[in-house]
Amino acid sequence: MIRVDDRTEEQELTHTWLVVGTDPLLSNWGQSSGGLSYAAWACRPDYACRKECLEWVEGRGDMRRIREVVDRKGDRYAARGAAHLHIYVFESKKGNT
Repeated sequence: MIRVDDRTEEQELTHTWLVVGTDPLLSNWGQSSGGLSYAAWACRPDYACRKECLEWVEGRGDMRRIREVVDRKGDRYAARGAAHLHIYVFESKKGNT
């Protein structure tokens, strides 16, 4: 699986909560040929940030099977059936990052 993580080393320690969605448009071709493409947005694990991030991802309309998972060094999220996972840093509009 190809894993692209946009978090800095510091953010890998602070932004450990991922909101993950299956991207049907990018699945089974390109870098995710033969598997699913997942996109994830990393935020801090506090409730306000998690809630805002989840609502934002759900509001996009292009993600399927949206779920929340923990991703820490030593305990990395491994998406079943994934050929590609891209982790973005969620930028709060309410100052929750």
